[in-house]
Amino acid sequence: MADETIGIVGGGIIGLATGREIALRRPGTRVVVFEKERAVALHQTGHNSGVVHAGIYYTPGSLKAALCVRGAALLREYCQDRRVPYRETGKLVVAVREDELGRMDALYERARANHVPDLRKIPRAGIGELEPHAGGIAALHSPRTAITDYPAIAREFAADITGAGGEVRLGHPVTGVTAVPGGVEVTTGGGRTRVDRLVLCAGLHSDTVARLARDRPEPRIVPFRGEYMLLRPERRGLVRGLIYPVPDPRYPFLGVHFTPRVDGSVEVGPNAVLALAREGYRRSRVAPRELLGLAGYPGVWRMAARHWRTGVREYRGSFSAAAFMRDAALYVPGVGVRDVVRGGAGVRAQALDRDGTLVDDFRIHRAGRITAVRNAPSPAATASMAIAEHIADAALGPDQAG
Repeated sequence: MADETIGIVGGGIIGLATGREIALRRPGTRVVVFEKERAVALHQTGHNSGVVHAGIYYTPGSLKAALCVRGAALLREYCQDRRVPYRETGKLVVAVREDELGRMDALYERARANHVPDLRKIPRAGIGELEPHAGGIAALHSPRTAITDYPAIAREFAADITGAGGEVRLGHPVTGVTAVPGGVEVTTGGGRTRVDRLVLCAGLHSDTVARLARDRPEPRIVPFRGEYMLLRPERRGLVRGLIYPVPDPRYPFLGVHFTPRVDGSVEVGPNAVLALAREGYRRSRVAPRELLGLAGYPGVWRMAARHWRTGVREYRGSFSAAAFMRDAALYVPGVGVRDVVRGGAGVRAQALDRDGTLVDDFRIHRAGRITAVRNAPSPAATASMAIAEHIADAALGPDQAG
């Protein structure tokens, strides 16, 4: 069906990738992206670590597993075509204790099931060949894990949309979503726009925008701030590629790790602390209404009861650079407070169910003419082009037209 108008709420990498996919898949379709900020990719996309994940961590058969592997391949080709920086630095997932070896072996089997390319086990002696300054007793090496510039990719996606005759409307926060005969009416500060179908990709505000559309109330978004240190320029040589810990499967965050960036800097982090605002990039940022909303949600208290010990540890690292760097020094021995300066921070839109479960997989569903992305944490940037294919399949499917 050509000559439709498809609305996209959200100008992050998922919304823009989806708009691009629809515009290319359905020539003649007009795509309109509504973005509340004055530029695209200012929130999760703009604060991303820049890692292109290979698919090591994700449950086989999950959307994350399938879409990460395909998305990484699509992204690599796209970056080469557009001359966006893309460097296969490789990644070491390092075990530093004997009790991590079983988890590392399970991770290796999971990665094999996900068809992660060229992954191999590395003994203690082999770690030093790849990362001369790294510690650990064994590791997994993923040579195809890469780094890129996600804001630059998002800007390219936006250009693709406008080049196909669509619009990216900046400074247009969505304040209303109303079903009308044969379509959906979107209200912003700039007025009302009728679209034939609508896709919600609102990231940190995905549950708020979903309520405007009268979508199901859950999951709710809980913002977690991740804070970084930066290696001083003269100490960047300590790290060649990405160095990660063996993750704890009970928790969706990966722990403190070392991440080279395409600009030459090296990040150390992040931690994961509850932010007091959805856009709480600084500790001082508090949004009382958002905080009250979290306090009134039973899932928050159930999550806190389940993970309070981890929370205490993460907050200790937030307020103490020494504690933060003690964790980092497990993977690069000798690195310490004198080797780093405070870096930036990002906020992760973590979906939470009423029972206190931190939602792990992507959650995307359709109701009538509206398709909602309700959870898209890491590796969403890596998988963005594959997620866009998945969303387009759902949003444009004729059997569900409302």
